[in-house]
Amino acid sequence: MRMIDRLREYVEHETPTGATDALNAFADRLLHRYGDLGGTARRVPAVTGDHVVADFPGRGPRSGDAPLLFLGHHDTVWPIGRLEQMPWHEQDGVIHGPGVFDMKGGLVVLETALEQVAGHDHRPVRVIVTADEEVGSPSARDLVTAESAGVVAALGLEPPHPNGDVKTSRRGSSRVRIEVTGREAHAALDPGRGVSAIDELVDQLIVVRALVARYGDVLCNVGTITGGGRTNVVPGQAAAELGFRFVDPETERAVLDAVTGLQPVRRDAVLTVSVLSNRPAWQPSDAVDELLAKVAEAGRSVGQEIGGKAASGAADTNLTGWLGVPTLDGFGPRGKGAHASHEQVIAASLAERADLVAAIIRTI
Repeated sequence: MRMIDRLREYVEHETPTGATDALNAFADRLLHRYGDLGGTARRVPAVTGDHVVADFPGRGPRSGDAPLLFLGHHDTVWPIGRLEQMPWHEQDGVIHGPGVFDMKGGLVVLETALEQVAGHDHRPVRVIVTADEEVGSPSARDLVTAESAGVVAALGLEPPHPNGDVKTSRRGSSRVRIEVTGREAHAALDPGRGVSAIDELVDQLIVVRALVARYGDVLCNVGTITGGGRTNVVPGQAAAELGFRFVDPETERAVLDAVTGLQPVRRDAVLTVSVLSNRPAWQPSDAVDELLAKVAEAGRSVGQEIGGKAASGAADTNLTGWLGVPTLDGFGPRGKGAHASHEQVIAASLAERADLVAAIIRTI
């Protein structure tokens, strides 16, 4: 099956994070596909969707070497039915569709590369495909930690930088939920008895904004706010979910300690702060530089010039990088529009990236 045909099949199987049945059905596809490619694949059950781990044996003199790990995910940010607003279509060498760039294109690239290395000597390959990467991989963190032990390097199948460069480090990323319980009361007849959970939440978000400003290069996005019900009732409940991005683990720890230690501004307001998921900062290192040099050499062997630079977004490679495993990310196809309605990949880059990944498997 052509790469584009398989990518269309994958994109049209919608797999939003948390849609257990859809994710598990896609995991079935991967299990069969990896088996057809000569791997031994297994599913790792999780409440919100099963993860997949596959091992492909090495060949020749390098068959006993440490495995090369690839990291991917099969969940997307798009809900079931998004295809109606963002239908798959290919025009002028560009492919559009929900999840085509982030990151089903990367899954197809790896599969094609594994086809290409059949019959060549290479070290073993291990693949982890997680089902909740888009929300910080809360159920997959222990799996990635365990399966990355003893690997020679980890390569992520996320999208590359726009020019095709791979990613050499990533900001740390944490999701935090702030919940406020106040006290309901009639907003006109007895407002003094009430404790507004919404007002308390707004004041807490102002405190968080000032806190982040003190620490400099920290990104903070208030992603959701909920609360209240009627304009004539002092609201008794409110909540917000925030996303933080950190350059280094020291700042990350300081900010998270301060946020989780927030205290109520209003008497009788109850504040609960929870860290929903956390990916530690993956920082540059000599080991990453050495791995990048090997990847660049592999790229030149197939007529490609590959560079690398830092990235702001987080992914499962944050964890392997933080653990000290030599790590690079961004081996998916080139394109743009991750998490956006114009999500797309450049069709020709699918084969280019497959050639690159196959060269890496053969030579690293």
